[in-house]
Amino acid sequence: MAVLVTGVAGFIGSHVALYLLGRGDDVIGVDNFNNYYDPSLKRARIRRVVDFAEGGEADADTVDLLAGVDATGKARGAFELHEIDLADRAAMERLFATRSIRSVVHLGAQAGVRHSLTDPFPYIDSNVTGFLTILEGARHTGVDHLVYASTSSVYGAVTDMPFNVSTPADYPLSLYGATKRANELMAHAYAHLFAIPVTGLRFFTVYGPWGRPDMALFLFTRKILAGEPIDVFNYGQHKRDFTFIDDIVRGVVAALDTPAEANPRWDGNAPDAATAGVPWRVHNIGNQRPVELMRYIEILEQELGARAERNLLPMQAGDVAETYADVDTLVAATGYRPRIQVEEGVRRFVAWYRRYYAL
Repeated sequence: MAVLVTGVAGFIGSHVALYLLGRGDDVIGVDNFNNYYDPSLKRARIRRVVDFAEGGEADADTVDLLAGVDATGKARGAFELHEIDLADRAAMERLFATRSIRSVVHLGAQAGVRHSLTDPFPYIDSNVTGFLTILEGARHTGVDHLVYASTSSVYGAVTDMPFNVSTPADYPLSLYGATKRANELMAHAYAHLFAIPVTGLRFFTVYGPWGRPDMALFLFTRKILAGEPIDVFNYGQHKRDFTFIDDIVRGVVAALDTPAEANPRWDGNAPDAATAGVPWRVHNIGNQRPVELMRYIEILEQELGARAERNLLPMQAGDVAETYADVDTLVAATGYRPRIQVEEGVRRFVAWYRRYYAL
């Protein structure tokens, strides 16, 4: 029996696969290697996963993460890769029908808040139709647990900080956020109809080595080293709950190991938006320490040994001024505790960036 990891060539997916393999789980990976950003980076991530599965040593960017893995006496897991688009219904049906899948970590999606304003259709194809193929596969094969990626973007217009999962999240400001909220509602329907344990994790600004080139840290690093100005939106008044990749991975796997259960005290007359009377849960997964964007840039400048020329701009459409995760429910359910603060996380990212691009 294996764990299916979708989006396995992605930033989070590749790290989750490494962690699972390190503790002895077999992993079936799915990715379509689309060109939303440089596919060569995705291929490089997969090479790391394959090398590790075949007995290679953990590299400098994952040695700390994997040092905490408890393999419980098992050998390293096996890995197989399938290049499939999640929206390809027939291909996904075949995959579920021909593989023994115990549980699912669904991380595959069309990412990017701003991109959803200019190219909306891939968000429906991947994030809605693609999620439906996962739910149907889980339904027909009886998986033990489905953990899927949601996002802090579901909070949208909510401004009460910190964001709490018991607060209704029905006011998204982007199509991306709307598709992820749709995932949460679809998951509830399947948990109700077919008793599938499902857990949604609302990610808060994940960063670190092997990250996404469309994210601020990657963009800022590239431009500062090239001597180009960086675009700083909302005139630098953003705050973000930056969460290091190692903390995210530990939280994802801890959630996977803790199948959602029905809340026996759930009351339809006074509903709790974080739980249900069926095996469905949502949790925030963040660092629980918002950092001002200007401070983030200062830390990056210190690590790069270079000053950034700041191009101060107004807020972008679909964006929010601040994010701040209340992670109490994830802590209570799994013992999750973020460990890496932003100074160390940025240092590790810069070290990786210089190695990867030979700078």
